[in-house]
Amino acid sequence: MSNTDSNQTSAQPSIEAVKKAAAEGLISSTAAENINAWLTEDRYALYRDEVIAHIQDGKWQKLDDVYWTIIPFGTGGRRGRMYPIGSNAINDRTIGESAQGLADYVVQYHGGKKDLSCAIAYDTRHKSRHFTELCAGIMVAAGIKVYLLDDYRATPQLSFAVRHKNCDCGIMVTASHNPPSDNAVKVYWSSGAQVLPPHDIAIIDKVMSCQQIKATPFDEAVAAGMVEVVTDEIDQAYFDAASKCSFDGPRDVKVLYSPLHGVGAAAVIPLAEKVGFKDIEVYGPHSEPNGDFPNVPGHVSNPENSVLFEAPIKHAQQTGANLVLATDPDCDRIGVAAPMTLDPAGDWRTFNGNEIGAILAEYVLSKRSAAGTLTPDSYIIKTLVTTELTRRIAESYNVRCEGDLLVGFKHIADVMDRVGADDFVYGTEESHGYLVGQYCRDKDGAVASMLMCELAAQLKADGKSMHDYLCDLHRKHGYHRETLINLIMEGSEGMAAMQRLMKSFRTTPPESLAGVKIAKIRDYSIATTTTVSTGQSEKLEGPDGNLIIMDLDEPGNYVAVRPSGTEPKIKLYVFTRLSPDQSVDLDQATATLKVRMEELEKDVRAYAKVNC
Repeated sequence: MSNTDSNQTSAQPSIEAVKKAAAEGLISSTAAENINAWLTEDRYALYRDEVIAHIQDGKWQKLDDVYWTIIPFGTGGRRGRMYPIGSNAINDRTIGESAQGLADYVVQYHGGKKDLSCAIAYDTRHKSRHFTELCAGIMVAAGIKVYLLDDYRATPQLSFAVRHKNCDCGIMVTASHNPPSDNAVKVYWSSGAQVLPPHDIAIIDKVMSCQQIKATPFDEAVAAGMVEVVTDEIDQAYFDAASKCSFDGPRDVKVLYSPLHGVGAAAVIPLAEKVGFKDIEVYGPHSEPNGDFPNVPGHVSNPENSVLFEAPIKHAQQTGANLVLATDPDCDRIGVAAPMTLDPAGDWRTFNGNEIGAILAEYVLSKRSAAGTLTPDSYIIKTLVTTELTRRIAESYNVRCEGDLLVGFKHIADVMDRVGADDFVYGTEESHGYLVGQYCRDKDGAVASMLMCELAAQLKADGKSMHDYLCDLHRKHGYHRETLINLIMEGSEGMAAMQRLMKSFRTTPPESLAGVKIAKIRDYSIATTTTVSTGQSEKLEGPDGNLIIMDLDEPGNYVAVRPSGTEPKIKLYVFTRLSPDQSVDLDQATATLKVRMEELEKDVRAYAKVNC
């Protein structure tokens, strides 16, 4: 009798119980299929007893949650809730498969190349260090040397380390801004960017077909010299490289900074001090590295959420700070708040990701223009769901904007390497990610924070608020207002609802939104633009992806729809704009677009409720 047959015999009562649960609707058919695999296949032998215990205890809802699908690779790697068992959970098996698949592909791709290497770093989340040691052991067992950042370090530092050490790949153990329950691995290629085609598909094939996970015990790998700690080396080299992205100017500004219980203090503070900033306070209640994110509202350290700035702003008002910055747990994204006037004790407001992107675009391009370092080949990069205000700012400096990109900073990195990094000026995406320079190939919260400090100091010297700075951009280029609507759809039922809603947008889209007719629909999955009034379609130039954009019959107003690649939700990006002539009176323009935005959000939510 084979091991598989023996396993099936010993697990037969559980197999029968799973079959009955599926028939009674307690679990989905896909969950039943995946549970049976974990009960009978040799590769899951270590987890069989715990699966059986869950079945015997009747934990069907939990079993359905963690087995209804196989956790995928998305825009940021493999990410999800941690649980000891399950194909749809982050655990030793799914993390191990991810690392093993990467190792197998790297070895195969390089065809016998010696001296293969991988850089690995981790953040403050629960089990990040454990998963790091597991990944390191798997790499070493495959003959791949590991360069380890052996302390909490930022994702951009991992990207930098891959390039600095000439590694063949990299792994960052982090779930970015997700809740404390989650963890993940982000997988990087030799460029320092997250993996792209054809490597991503090939790695996924290796992950999905992984049978045996081979790992060298971590301590043995260290003792053998196959895991080399390079934390100090990378720190010094990273700060030297990143500081070269700084611009000269005033440094007299008081800044309050929150790492949101993540890794950021080890990157943001040393870099800011290196370029001359002396008055930066780390916000005490958020300073402790802690995967529970205890003092953050909702325990979600996402700098997109303005509510997490409420307490730091109160502290800033009391201490006279001119700027509040926050970075997410792996410090690749930033959030920003500033006083509405020059009085720190007065009212404050946060900026959304599109606003920060536009502000930084203007600052970087203005400094580069003044220095005479822009050329006819200079360009910036943004994604399709990032504000067109950024494009218009670039065009005002006669700089090209590469903007037909899907969501994910890896696509920005890809353009840098295809078009040429020497002419790259700035990259931005609406989800609070920004990059300047060539030192890495991922968004960098530390460098973005440095640039925001520089701008705040310059504006303070000029007697101008950061909000006035943004208002000037709106008057010049037309008032732009955007919002993001997240429709959460968890579990197997949620996935089905997401698929129904995306199909509805494609086949029976709304005729109008906010009283404005939809003129055209861009469907990037089939590369077509359809004119709604005639039903005629034409070829759409651009990337191939699960993205729909509905252009309203008023230029600059549109809604983009896509399923998230890292979380169980559909994202709807709403864009509105008025012309410069309509934006002279900015108060009136703000009121006009506020009403339009509310109506658009009401209509798209109503459509989604009916069609999902």
